[in-house]
Amino acid sequence: MDKNVIQVFRSVVKKSPKNVMLVNCGTGQEWSYSQVDEYSNKVANYLLKMKFKKGDTVAFFMENRPEYIATWLGMAKIGVIPALINYNLRNDSLYHTIQVAGCSAIIYGLELDNAVSEVMAKLMSANGNKFPCYYSLSGTDLDEQSKSKIQHSQSLDQALKSSSSEQEPLSVSQSIHSLDPLLYIYTSGTTGLPKAVIIKHIRQLFACIASIYTIGLYSNDVVYCHLPLYHSSGGQVATSAALFLGTKTVIRKKFSASNFWTDCIKYDITATQYIGEIARYLLTAKSIPEEKMHKIRIMFGNGLRPQIWKQFVDRFNIPNIAEFYGATEGNSNIINIENRVGSVGFIGVIFPDFLIEKLLPLSVIKIDQETGEPIRGSDGRCIKTEPNEPGEFIGKIVRGDPVKDFDGYKDSVATKKKILTDVFKKGDVYFRSGDILIRDKFGYLYFKDRQGDTFRWKGENVSTTEVEANVSEVLNMLDAISYGVEIPNTDGRAGMIALPAKDAKNVDLNKLHEGLRNKLPSYAVPMFVRLVKEIDMTGTYKLKKNNLQKEGYDVTSLEDAVFFLDARQKKYVPLTKSLYQEINDGKVRL
Repeated sequence: MDKNVIQVFRSVVKKSPKNVMLVNCGTGQEWSYSQVDEYSNKVANYLLKMKFKKGDTVAFFMENRPEYIATWLGMAKIGVIPALINYNLRNDSLYHTIQVAGCSAIIYGLELDNAVSEVMAKLMSANGNKFPCYYSLSGTDLDEQSKSKIQHSQSLDQALKSSSSEQEPLSVSQSIHSLDPLLYIYTSGTTGLPKAVIIKHIRQLFACIASIYTIGLYSNDVVYCHLPLYHSSGGQVATSAALFLGTKTVIRKKFSASNFWTDCIKYDITATQYIGEIARYLLTAKSIPEEKMHKIRIMFGNGLRPQIWKQFVDRFNIPNIAEFYGATEGNSNIINIENRVGSVGFIGVIFPDFLIEKLLPLSVIKIDQETGEPIRGSDGRCIKTEPNEPGEFIGKIVRGDPVKDFDGYKDSVATKKKILTDVFKKGDVYFRSGDILIRDKFGYLYFKDRQGDTFRWKGENVSTTEVEANVSEVLNMLDAISYGVEIPNTDGRAGMIALPAKDAKNVDLNKLHEGLRNKLPSYAVPMFVRLVKEIDMTGTYKLKKNNLQKEGYDVTSLEDAVFFLDARQKKYVPLTKSLYQEINDGKVRL
């Protein structure tokens, strides 16, 4: 199979040119398949004129809107690889993600002009004083006369007015193959700073086909996409039916609990996505008649907690839930299509091992809870967990298989860290998910936790390595420990840092907050600060986090001083026992 994403998309355009493909939820503007095709042709032809070629990587930095999809399609048509960058990133975090993918230029939404201008001097310096910039305000509410503050930045909107809407030259389109990179999606995974994951055309095709058919989407569905398009959940899964099936997709700039049900009714939504946090936001919102007047037949996503699953389904009349588990870069992807409460998928227990290895070579293995490393038996091989025993989820790497292969990251060193060898027999190779799952006696799988150097908060991955580096820089302090802690009735883990200090006099908390606010996206700024007498390390000089995570922010049992980031006062305040209780009772805005 040597089909690429563009060929499949164009076959849908040819079949249904006038059908609506994308809708801007904010403005109501509709884009037909032919309009998206023509817009992306304009992008492709303009970039060719600007001497971009197959294999070039361009940073793509834009908030949700139909132009997002149409623009990266244009890049893909000529083999230029868009690196889909999180629009919450600023300063060093933004600079790192642009550089790590080897970007030679940037296309961005003008609404993010300030963020781009903050890193432009460093980008110019690191790239031979040359870093082309193209901005767009199409689809925003900015004044049409608005311009970039970056002197050499050019208006993409103006350029496209005179760019040809004809298909790119045949020699260009024929040079793009199924094994070529389509785009980069970033992930922190479980091993530190954001890494650029290589998504090849064939992987995107199979991921989309799998999403469409396992979830059960049809051409007459209307899909509501309110998650960021730079994420695989929004950019790959939610838009897959639009690209390959002819399904209308309504794109919202960002999720809004107050507008969710009215949007679903207004646009006749039949399928939409969720993450755990969104389910909780909808449940805590005031009940309105519209929440039962929709036409939604299925919701798909990940992180719907077992404790609220039934309440969510019953209150909002959701007939079907498709809960899936997977990593953007991984090969160990599963889905629960049986409405089994809390489960993320299934691996049969009655099937013989040789059949499982052939069809779905996934396993849960025992690991050392302190080091995170696999536990091996006397024969040197990994050991599968018993029923209901937590362990790391792994998937066998089968080279050349579009589903079971692991293409890795732009960074080869980071790629090696995710590979496990000689797992069950000499020479076999597995992908390490870094996630802890439990498999029950029937074969159903349940997500338990994430291990390693990241945790998830507000639907985003937080790199503890990145937080620690920035804390050390702001405070000029050598040791800082970043980790995630659980808060009752919330999804994911809130950020917490432990600093070696005898008391608050030794730490300028205002300086810390101000510095981190400027360096990190808001979801990565630690919510709690704990001052500890000393930092414990392992025998190999790694910072110990397990005990700190278990102790959390429980000031009723801790002797150390703990501080909480008060959203109203916008500063760290002492965490008292009464404030601790209010947080646990859900009375404090997080």
